[in-house]
Amino acid sequence: MKFPGPALGLFELESLARGVVVADALVKQAAVRIAIAEPVSPGKYLLVFSGPVAEVDESFREGVAVAGKVLIDQLYLPQVSLALVRGLEGELARGGDDAIGIVETHTVASALLAADTALKSAQVVLIQLQLAKGIGGKGWFTVAGAQHDVEAALERAAAAISPSLLVTTELIQRPHVDLRGAVLKG
Repeated sequence: MKFPGPALGLFELESLARGVVVADALVKQAAVRIAIAEPVSPGKYLLVFSGPVAEVDESFREGVAVAGKVLIDQLYLPQVSLALVRGLEGELARGGDDAIGIVETHTVASALLAADTALKSAQVVLIQLQLAKGIGGKGWFTVAGAQHDVEAALERAAAAISPSLLVTTELIQRPHVDLRGAVLKG
């Protein structure tokens, strides 16, 4: 999947059928590209799209209107972090050995907002990103870097989302070498 612009939009809908209708409305409204459009657990439809800021904004507003009452969560990031875009495309970084931070949220939208904030607020790299599939619709990500940067990223990520959407943040100081590969992908 490729994200052709600096803006990102996301919808989580409770209706799979309406998710397809919303996807159609988005691409008819403005020049955006759908990157993810699929059912995810638990019975939700995830729709992620991107493009130039003005087009994503226009399609986002149309999507909200078309989704109506089945819209569970939404996110509009007009200047999304390039590291997050690369992570969504499957290009994750190799982290340092000083510290790893983990953020777990109840929704995909809150995970992406927290990750975007973390990556923009400290010198950390994204080493893992998992969204919805196989984890009950949750989202979680890991960042790595110097311990003080990871601590700052975790603090800002947690502050960026509603406390009710945050499951937890965790810090691992000097992670054991066997953690990588076996547990963490980065």
